[in-house]
Amino acid sequence: MPPDLLYTGCALDRAADQRRDPAWVAERLRDPQSLIVPVWRDRNLIIPGDPPAAAAIAGSGAQDIVSLAAQVAFLGVDSGARAWFAADLSALERDTVGDLHGGAQFADLRRFGAVMDRTDGSVLAYARGIMHWHGRHRFCGVCGSPTVSREGGHVRVCTDPDCGAQHFPRTDPAVIMLVTRSGPDGGACLLARQSKWPTGIVSTLAGFLEPGESLEEAVIREVAEEAGVAVEAARYRASQPWPFPSSLMLGFRADAAADAEIRFDAHELEDARWFTRADIAAFPESDLKLPRADSIARWLVEEWLAEG
Repeated sequence: MPPDLLYTGCALDRAADQRRDPAWVAERLRDPQSLIVPVWRDRNLIIPGDPPAAAAIAGSGAQDIVSLAAQVAFLGVDSGARAWFAADLSALERDTVGDLHGGAQFADLRRFGAVMDRTDGSVLAYARGIMHWHGRHRFCGVCGSPTVSREGGHVRVCTDPDCGAQHFPRTDPAVIMLVTRSGPDGGACLLARQSKWPTGIVSTLAGFLEPGESLEEAVIREVAEEAGVAVEAARYRASQPWPFPSSLMLGFRADAAADAEIRFDAHELEDARWFTRADIAAFPESDLKLPRADSIARWLVEEWLAEG
């Protein structure tokens, strides 16, 4: 895994065997050394600073949070044998949960992810993702009955004894691809924008995997649908957890013919163009911007730029 791909590199041992033991999980929750990572309405508790840091709370403060939480999920055990948990405080009002620790405030992780320690960012992404899943699976998708958390928060079980369906944390696979073509000036890459994005942002193409489709087939289909470009040689590069809200981004490179023309779908995209490395270097003068630094989209573009 590339060392600079954000939201990866979580150092916690997820302890799958131990989390199946309710007594072990309960004991760890009572342990004053255990650490609680609060989540409030998809926001993480972050301590301002240079760099900003994840707020992980132990002792009596942790017990107070657990008592207020609508949901708690075990995250794992660190190298010091301390257990880490995520706690959902979304049902509380903002003034109840603010300023809990060291001047920390609840904030959108994407505001700080690019400048945080990567390990901190990966834990906060993990906590955000699993709490988001719990909040949206309170009822059984089979029969509609309430579900309850089991195995340290990594399974939800239907409470109807005639059903008893088990539901596991969901991650939606999405392909994200940088399409390149050969040519003068070292070739070019295809970047596009959607109208809902901030002004000037251009990025790679992306889309969700569909049933009965391989990852490579999804890359080829999405590029054809969105940009009207035929590609081949789709090559996997890296993956990134993307809990915004619940995806796994699977990064690819794909080749287009040197003379490939773009015919983008106006329902999907506002614009799509080929950009040389020189074009991208001139972005500050043209009021264009690459995607945010915490994204695999940015990583894919920078990888290609470094090859020139």
